[in-house]
Amino acid sequence: MVALVAATACAAESAPAPRPQASVVPAAAAVAPTPSPSPTETPSGKKIKVGIADITPMGEKTEKVGVGFPIIVTFDRDVKDKAAVEAVLDVESEEPHEGAWRWVSARKVIYRTKTYWKPYQKVLFTARLAELPGNTGAKNVSRRFAVGAKNISVVDTRKHTMKVYRNGKLAKKIPISAGRGGLIRNGVDVYLTTSGVHLTMGKKAMETMTSSWMGVTDPKDPRYYKEEIPWAVRISDSGEYVHQSAGYYQYLGVSNQSHGCVRATPAGAKWFYTIAQRGDVVKITGTKRKLQWNNGWSYWQLNWTQWKKGSALKS
Repeated sequence: MVALVAATACAAESAPAPRPQASVVPAAAAVAPTPSPSPTETPSGKKIKVGIADITPMGEKTEKVGVGFPIIVTFDRDVKDKAAVEAVLDVESEEPHEGAWRWVSARKVIYRTKTYWKPYQKVLFTARLAELPGNTGAKNVSRRFAVGAKNISVVDTRKHTMKVYRNGKLAKKIPISAGRGGLIRNGVDVYLTTSGVHLTMGKKAMETMTSSWMGVTDPKDPRYYKEEIPWAVRISDSGEYVHQSAGYYQYLGVSNQSHGCVRATPAGAKWFYTIAQRGDVVKITGTKRKLQWNNGWSYWQLNWTQWKKGSALKS
C-alpha cells in the first residue's frame, strides 16, 4: 500500500476502501482471531488446517452490490493446497453466469464473472471447508449477496463529462474535471486520472484529503492541503474518487484541473453518492495513464483468458 499511495492522485486521510465489517458466519467461532500457520485445535480436539477470516462484500441484509462486484475471500492462514481449497468453493446465482477464482496471495482468492452479473438477483457463496481432507473440525461457511441496480458510469476526461447509466438508460450527465497531469514520479504522471474499468469500493459523506501522499505535511509549504471533501466515492486503492469539487466550479465540463480524482458538481456528486453501490462500474477514458488490474478492485482490467490463469484448478 505504501507504493500505491506514493503514486496516488487525491489522497484520503483514512484507510483505503472503507467498508463495513462483520464476522464470517456461521463458522466464525471455528476461526482463530489471530492468524496462525499451525492447525487450530477445537474444544473437541479436532484439528482445523484452514478457516476463513473475511468475506467481501457483506451479506444481502447489509448491502446491495453492483454488477461488477467481486467475491473476495481471505483465509486465516497461508493456503498450501490451493487447488483443493478452490475446489470446495461454490458460487450459485439465480441467473446463469460463468465465473472463475484467481489467487492474488497465499491467503486471498477472488471470484470474478466473465461478464457483469445480471441485476436484481441473489448470489450464494459456499465454502465447504469441512470436506477438505484433515479439516474435519471446520464448519462450512456461506453468504448470500444481493445484486442491486445496474449502474455503469462512463467518464470521458477529454469531453469532461460523466454519463451515468442505470439499467441501460442514461440517468444523468454530470460535468466533471479530471486529473490535469504534470507531476512525474518514477516515470508515471501521478496527476493523471487512470483510464480503465474501475469499481466503486466504498463511500463517505465527508472524506479528509491531504497532501501527505506527496510527502508534504508542513502547513507552511505552499503545496500543503488538508480539505474536507463531500460525497466521496472511492474507485481505486491509489486514492482516486468521484467527489464534489472543492470550489473551482468554473472548470467543470471545461478542463481537467484535479490531482487525479473525478471532480463533479455538488448536485451531481451528491446524486452519484446516493445511488452508488460497492461493485458499480466506472469506466474512465481519455488519459495516457492506464489503471493497473490490482489497484483496488480493478479486476476487469484483465480479459477473461488472463483472469482464468490465476486459478489453481486445471479446468
